[in-house]
Amino acid sequence: MIDVNDLRKGVTFEFDGHLYKVLEYSHNKPGRGNATIRTRVRDLRTGGTMERTFQSGDRVQDIRLDHHMATFLYADENFLHFMDSQTYEQSPIARAVIGEGEGFIREGLEVKLTFFNGEHLDVELPASVDLKVVQADVGVKGDTATGATKSVTTETGLKVSVPLFVNAGDVIRVDTRNGAYLTRV
Repeated sequence: MIDVNDLRKGVTFEFDGHLYKVLEYSHNKPGRGNATIRTRVRDLRTGGTMERTFQSGDRVQDIRLDHHMATFLYADENFLHFMDSQTYEQSPIARAVIGEGEGFIREGLEVKLTFFNGEHLDVELPASVDLKVVQADVGVKGDTATGATKSVTTETGLKVSVPLFVNAGDVIRVDTRNGAYLTRV
């Protein structure tokens, strides 16, 4: 058991039979009374996010997670298939577990899979990925002193806002935390 005051971003815990990962954390101490700990958490089984508020002194069950490096192989209608880099065992992961991160996953990408008692819970992407631009709008020349941008579509279907000089066929580096353009590779 861990005290809720020890919860921080990235900590996983079990509460009311659900497994949660902390996305945001804030500690509020009013003038009188107990402190409250407000968290935004993601249910690791369903992928849904919610707000949870705890009173100072509450306790939650900490859990031990197993992590394995894996390579993305292919996708079908409901699952993305990964291969463990050490055992070569294939693991299908439901699209709902991956969520918005699916747009960053391309064939051959190395990711970190998270397991709890043999159950697949999470896919941790690298900080940035290189993606090929397959469709780019024509950039309108003009006043570019303001850092004009245009929208492009990558090989995975992800739409990214990039500078005007990026064209179809270029490879760009994209930040997986917020989907922002970093540089042309």
